[in-house]
Amino acid sequence: MADGPDREALLAELSALSATATSADGAVSLSVNTDGVLTRLRLSDAVSGMAPSEIADAVLRTYVEAQRESAKRTGQLLAPLGSGGYLMDRLRWRVQFEPEPVPVAAPAPAAPPAEPDGKVLKDRSSDTPAEPPPAGPVADDDWYGRGMRLDRAW
Repeated sequence: MADGPDREALLAELSALSATATSADGAVSLSVNTDGVLTRLRLSDAVSGMAPSEIADAVLRTYVEAQRESAKRTGQLLAPLGSGGYLMDRLRWRVQFEPEPVPVAAPAPAAPPAEPDGKVLKDRSSDTPAEPPPAGPVADDDWYGRGMRLDRAW
């Protein structure tokens, strides 16, 4: 980069760069900075009628769209410096990135099978209570002498 006001102006433009994208249905709107980092996320009331997987997909696709715009604009700002190098390769990758399709949500799991008497939860009030913990620290000899597998917790 050149020294002087041009360098400072370029750094200021890169710092101020923000790209915003909105999903086609308007449910998701977000912004990213020049590095493609999410800086703002807004969800409209339209998401209340969407499944979680649909919301996730809309956020991801809108995020990718904003990242592409950010990468294009960052590349345009940096173009006078040349088109080679790691940074430009990463910008080209961000422009071409396609997210994996979000799988369709699996149906909600069925309720746990009921016990023969129709109860799902077990009544453990008649179970014998666990031994109270020792009043103080247990000596290593006691622990190793009994063996770890003999402890009721195992």
